[in-house]
Amino acid sequence: MLTALSIRDVVLIEALDLDFAAGLGVLTGETGAGKSILLDALGLALGARADSGLVRHGAAQASVTATFELPPGHAAGAALADNGTEMEPGEPLIVRRLVKADGGSRAFVNDQPVSAGLLRELGSQLVEIHGQHDDRGLLNPRGHRALLDSFGRIDVGPVSAAHRAWREAQEALATARAETEVAARDREWLEHSVAELDALAPEPGEEEGLAERRRGMQRAEKIAGDLTTVDTLLSDSDGAVAGLRQAARALERVAEDHEALAEALQAIDRALIEASLAEEKVADAARALSFDPRSLEADEERLFELRGMARKHRVQPDGLAALADELRGRLHRLQGGETVIAALEAAVAAAGTRYVAAAAALTDARIAAAARLDAAVAGEFAPLKLDAARFRTAVEPLGEDQWTASGRDRVEFLVSTNPGAPFGALTRIASGGELSRFILALKVALAEEGGAETLIFDEIDRGVGGAVASAIGERLARLSATAQLLVVTHSPQVAARGSAHLLIAKSSDGTVTRTGVRRLDDMERREEIARMLSGAEVTAEARAQAGRLLAA
Repeated sequence: MLTALSIRDVVLIEALDLDFAAGLGVLTGETGAGKSILLDALGLALGARADSGLVRHGAAQASVTATFELPPGHAAGAALADNGTEMEPGEPLIVRRLVKADGGSRAFVNDQPVSAGLLRELGSQLVEIHGQHDDRGLLNPRGHRALLDSFGRIDVGPVSAAHRAWREAQEALATARAETEVAARDREWLEHSVAELDALAPEPGEEEGLAERRRGMQRAEKIAGDLTTVDTLLSDSDGAVAGLRQAARALERVAEDHEALAEALQAIDRALIEASLAEEKVADAARALSFDPRSLEADEERLFELRGMARKHRVQPDGLAALADELRGRLHRLQGGETVIAALEAAVAAAGTRYVAAAAALTDARIAAAARLDAAVAGEFAPLKLDAARFRTAVEPLGEDQWTASGRDRVEFLVSTNPGAPFGALTRIASGGELSRFILALKVALAEEGGAETLIFDEIDRGVGGAVASAIGERLARLSATAQLLVVTHSPQVAARGSAHLLIAKSSDGTVTRTGVRRLDDMERREEIARMLSGAEVTAEARAQAGRLLAA
């Protein structure tokens, strides 16, 4: 619900602050007083095109701020969340628009900058504006299907899900066909590459293992001569160990002759033990570092092949095994492509059948809802003096290339104003006065099934009077029981139905003209309705008639 509107420097409005409440609020004033300026200012806050011509002469910029109270779960909250703008539960929604005199504009929601596109999206969710020349809302056929679905409480979810599944199946089929076509062009290359990789049979981690083993054999090759020398020095008959053994045998014969000789024998024994251990270790190392030159050559050839194949396919050597699996899979899919594609084609056909069935049920639900809506709208015609008119909700099939997640139907509201006359679009068939009444009848029928929070009717009663104006006022009052209504009107019968009355008027100090708006009290309200009844000179009879209208 719109609760407040603050306008600064918009055309003839210098500064204006208005508060709004639930119910039916009426705005009246003489022709040219500036009612359109007020609506233009509100439209600016709701995302309408920013025109620098709206900036008051002499001002640097114009600004409009609109405040709304939203019920829990309102669509505007979800739209803000989707765009990264948070709103605390229970806090008001404040939209603000600035327009500079030299061009350019800025938009804010709760003091956070937002795009004009988001502001337009929010505006469409917050307020509905209806007028005789409004090309949106009820007069725009693009919105008629959603209005019918809302009226009929129709759940489009099953059709949306079926359409999504159908599209996904079609995309999977298209992908498989494209892959098969590419694979078919590359078949010879695939077969050669797979055969080549299979012959090579690369394994993950193989290159690192080969390189490490080659480094070991290369190190063994370098130290083989040193190991032979050490082994000769230790193990030869003239080597160190043999000499120690000879010395030990000689000392054994004389060790008892002197203590020092016994100690010398013990030292040589220890040396023999260590020398023998050294001899064993050298032998172990020689065995471990032994290599076969043919094995080294084979490993080097294998490394050369792996690295060459990796360069050829532009992968790391360790990636060759995975590449082989991938190419083998592509070749397998190519060889079994017809089977895969046949299965996917069957899946597409099945998904399409499910979509058609769900869409057919949706069409039946729409046709039934259309009949109820037609009856509800027709029930409003007689009081609005549209007795000869007929209303029809056309539910027509779309071409297959136009089927969507919303079904296979095109929905449009059509009217015929005279017996025997063909049905046509509202804007092409109805005159100005008739159009306003058609819109009101349709809006009443739709609103009874749940409508917008705030509705604005811009001179929807133009061209009618008397009993028809009274009927319009009665229906607007009925609508205001479930939604906030703001009505710009020239009809005293409509103005008398309002729960709040705002007067729009111009004033001038001789040099500057300004537009102002003020809330009328009961006495002022009776006087304004009397003016609307009688014209320039307010008569006693007009005041009496105004009193009767207000008391009705």
